[in-house]
Amino acid sequence: MPRISAPTVAEHRAAQMRVLLDAARSLLAETGRPPTFAALAERAGLARPSLYQYFRSADDLLLAMVEDVFPRWSATVARAMDAAPDDRGRVVAYLRANLELVAQGEHALATALATVSPPNAVMEGSRAMHDELVRPLSDALQALGTRDVARSAELINAVVNSASRMIESGTPLDDVWSSVEELVEPFLDRLVHERGDAHGFR
Repeated sequence: MPRISAPTVAEHRAAQMRVLLDAARSLLAETGRPPTFAALAERAGLARPSLYQYFRSADDLLLAMVEDVFPRWSATVARAMDAAPDDRGRVVAYLRANLELVAQGEHALATALATVSPPNAVMEGSRAMHDELVRPLSDALQALGTRDVARSAELINAVVNSASRMIESGTPLDDVWSSVEELVEPFLDRLVHERGDAHGFR
């Protein structure tokens, strides 16, 4: 792997950390097991002792992976929602972005990480990701006039979870997405229609 050059020591360290985390993610995805320091050093093109400059132990490496995987998922979904033209589109973008990540293998990676990481770290990471994901979804549902925002968000996440299992079982994303649209779009259309009526638009 080519040597990283950066203007400052801090930037070099951040870039090297990114290389190490990406290598650790790929090893976990390939094996389903925590990456050893030996395997990680080989994949990243570093001497094994160099890893201790970044991770004090195997558990420290796993904690860093948890802190990396879950926020990246949330950030990807948030970007998709921010690009949507309206609140209805934000809900659709939430669904689509989550399922695209599943189709790309990110959910399997997060699940594998959950099985090998310290339980408290996974619990805290999962809770933080859930809160980050649900907040913009809830905001969009509230803006659409949903009567029970928390319950509607929970039901939408149930659709995401069921659709995720289908994708991971081998059903193509496009086929699953067609079913998700058929299920969710009437609900969103009704909210948009009712909001329009409430504002005097016919």
